[in-house]
Amino acid sequence: MTDTLSVLSFPIAPLASDAFEPVDAAKVIEGSPLQAFRVTYTSASGDFCTGIYACTAGKWRVSYSEDEFCTLTKGTVRLTNTVGEMQEFTAPDSFLIPSGFSGTWEAVGDVQKNFVIYEKTD
Repeated sequence: MTDTLSVLSFPIAPLASDAFEPVDAAKVIEGSPLQAFRVTYTSASGDFCTGIYACTAGKWRVSYSEDEFCTLTKGTVRLTNTVGEMQEFTAPDSFLIPSGFSGTWEAVGDVQKNFVIYEKTD
C-alpha cells in the first residue's frame, strides 16, 4: 500500500485580523506595521516550508538566513539592500530573496504574499 499525497493550494482569502502582531519594534524604521503568517506545509526534514504572509504599511530592517520565493497576491513592497539598491514589486509579481540578503522591507499599504522557504539545516 502506498501513501497518497495531496497537492496543496494557496488560498487568496486574507489572514484573520486577530492573527496580526506588531513587527519587532527594534527593527521598525517607519510606521507601526503589523504582520501575520500561516505555514501551510513543512517538509519532513524541516528545511522547506510554504505559507501565506500579510502585513500592513511600514518599513523595517530584515536579514535573511533562508532562501525565500514570494508571489505577491496583494499590494506593493520595496526591498532595499544595504548599499541602497531598491527593487519594487507589485501584485502579482514573484521574486526571490536569497539567503544572506540584508536591508529593508517596506510595505506600501497592505500586503499579502504566498511564500516558499528553504533553509539548510545541519
